[in-house]
Amino acid sequence: MHAPHDRPLHMPSVAEAKAIFAGLMLAVFLAALNQTIVATALPTIGRAFNDFENLSWVVTAYLLTSTAVAPLYGKVSDIYGRRATLLASIGIFLAGSAVCAAAPDMTLLVIGRALQGVGGGGILPVAQAIMADTITPRERGRYQAYMGVVWVTSGVGGPVLGGVLAEHLHWSLVFWLNVPLALAAAAMTHTRLKKLPRHDRRHALDYLGAVLMMAATVPLLLALSWGGTRFAWTSPQILALAALSAILSFAFAWRLAVAPEPFLPLSVLKNPVMRWGSTANAFAMGASISLVIYAALYFEVVHKLSSSAAGFALVPLALTTPGSLLSGRAMLHMQHYKRVPIIGLAIGTVALSVLTVWPLMPLWLAISVLGIVGLAIGTCYPICTVSIQNAVPNHQVGVAMGAMNFFRALASAFAVAIMGTIVLIGFGAAPQRGMGVATVVQAASGAANLSHVFGYVFAAGTVFLLCALIAVAVMEERPLRGRNDPVAAAQPAE
Repeated sequence: MHAPHDRPLHMPSVAEAKAIFAGLMLAVFLAALNQTIVATALPTIGRAFNDFENLSWVVTAYLLTSTAVAPLYGKVSDIYGRRATLLASIGIFLAGSAVCAAAPDMTLLVIGRALQGVGGGGILPVAQAIMADTITPRERGRYQAYMGVVWVTSGVGGPVLGGVLAEHLHWSLVFWLNVPLALAAAAMTHTRLKKLPRHDRRHALDYLGAVLMMAATVPLLLALSWGGTRFAWTSPQILALAALSAILSFAFAWRLAVAPEPFLPLSVLKNPVMRWGSTANAFAMGASISLVIYAALYFEVVHKLSSSAAGFALVPLALTTPGSLLSGRAMLHMQHYKRVPIIGLAIGTVALSVLTVWPLMPLWLAISVLGIVGLAIGTCYPICTVSIQNAVPNHQVGVAMGAMNFFRALASAFAVAIMGTIVLIGFGAAPQRGMGVATVVQAASGAANLSHVFGYVFAAGTVFLLCALIAVAVMEERPLRGRNDPVAAAQPAE
């Protein structure tokens, strides 16, 4: 039997929903900008501290903490309310930014980045849960697309801004910039989210479950980040990290089975829409992040573009907004809204497979093909996210969004690791301590044609897109409730 959802008795008016959404956008922009603005400042930071050996930790520390805490924030927001949880995450992020900006050495900078991740990891899942509280599922796709515009803007503008600040002013401004933005985001959150509907329900936070999940995540992410670069995949270090993660994962699974109220409720994990929607989102995000990283290398090595020119060539791939807008319109007007991502991902898979077998295609055609892939990936995000929100009770939306973002981050790290290994093997570079993309580019700059290596890279991306397509096709297409539908017509939950 299906159980009815506990939908709120009152949905905010359209004007109230727009005000709440506007209050979220600056917080989302803050989190999105931070993921891209640091990248171009890294060389300058390394020179300032005369420490390139530990420079990768500036990225890794944020990745570890932000991924590990995402499900925790979702659960906490279900217990203590979205507004208070979002304010807490912004405050922690602000404190981490200040530590980074004032850091006198690399050690404190890495600590600050880890603290930033503890705060930043909660912004997106809580913002998505707030959208679920204020906007009906049928209307939500349009707003998800608007949120996508924020991500694209930060993705395109962040690296440029970070490079300008680090090169012409001072690298610390990359972090000081977050302080006024975080204060403004906190002010908007404090005022505009006062009318946010609450879904008060007695919950117990499973502290042991939370600790076990985060403890299992850290060694897994370290293995994915270091495997094939710092250490060989079969090295004792990577095998030990993988074994530790497996042991802790089994302990977490045991805790899920015996806890009175598990950290990740079994009802959420067993929900088929949650399973397949998260799977599709994870594979699509994994393809997107890894292709952006290694398509830049492809343009530099195969088409001999400069770093800045390669960045401009990536814009069509990063521009997922048109696809998101198409999905948003589909959810607003179509009963069978899944058709858009199914058709989009099918076209994207075919397009990327062409690049797989013909990596030496003309530059303009390669850019066009990757643009089609970017549009296809964009069709997946809004529909999968809204379908998950539509399929779980409101008092569990926070933990569902946290889990979805957690799986997306893991898939992204996995995809990057796979493509990184393909590139290193193809370029004949043995894994060694400190090796990174810059070393690979240097090694390949005078080499013969290496386009075949990127054929395998694009093949891996094609497999990820195909997996996303299959997951979307299998995911149940439940009717989306609109603003004028009776509250009693709630969607079924498993």
